[in-house]
Amino acid sequence: MKNLIPILLSACLVISACSNKKEKKTSEEKIITTTDSIPKTTTKNTITDAYFKAHGVEPFWSLTISDKMIKLKTLHNSDSILTPHTEPIYAQDSNVKMYTLHTELAAVKIEINQMECINAMSGKSFPYSVTINYKKGKDKEFTTLEGCGEYITNYRLHDIWALEELNGTKVSKDDFGKELPYIEINSSKNTFMGTSGCNRITGKLFSERERIRFTNMASTEMLCAKGNEKEQEFTKALASAISYTIANNQLTLLNPDKTLLVFKKVD
Repeated sequence: MKNLIPILLSACLVISACSNKKEKKTSEEKIITTTDSIPKTTTKNTITDAYFKAHGVEPFWSLTISDKMIKLKTLHNSDSILTPHTEPIYAQDSNVKMYTLHTELAAVKIEINQMECINAMSGKSFPYSVTINYKKGKDKEFTTLEGCGEYITNYRLHDIWALEELNGTKVSKDDFGKELPYIEINSSKNTFMGTSGCNRITGKLFSERERIRFTNMASTEMLCAKGNEKEQEFTKALASAISYTIANNQLTLLNPDKTLLVFKKVD
């Protein structure tokens, strides 16, 4: 009987260890299953990677253009036409852009014209009219689609930017008398507001990919003891900008000749 007790204890320990190992394994398997079942969330870049979107009715169709892909989808045909991105050709009228795309399965011609376009169903106004001609597979004739579109302003512009450099020269609050100029950009509404150092400024934003224009600028008319010349230099530079870059928390505005303004992101 005394010899039997150690044997029984050993057996219990073995069974307990196996049970714990099995329970641990089951727990791990549950965790893996749970992790795999969680849908992957889209990042901000995924949501905003298309820089141009267009759509039309009768028939319904949609077009998205990103830096990597051009996608055309029609309602009556579940198969989308996907082609690698290519740069457009600008017509003599720079307000017209044309894409000519070819794949083994389809040919697509896209024309984007900067002119007001009214959606036939919603009545909403868009800044661009879009005409698409495409044919798939063995189609002999092109199908024509017409609709409206808009450029999607880079979400990274949506912030408050304080001036650091003006026409290649570092600036400080003392240069403007009252305060350092800044602009606050609303990329969803394509508007901006801020100060030129003494006076308040507001206006509209025009953006096409790396292109940018600050338009319809309005300003208060306060008389400032100091910095009036710098204020005028600042607003002139802002109105002259036609392109931009964003890097290292800095917004740089340029024209073909030089760097006009450098702003720093305000946290």
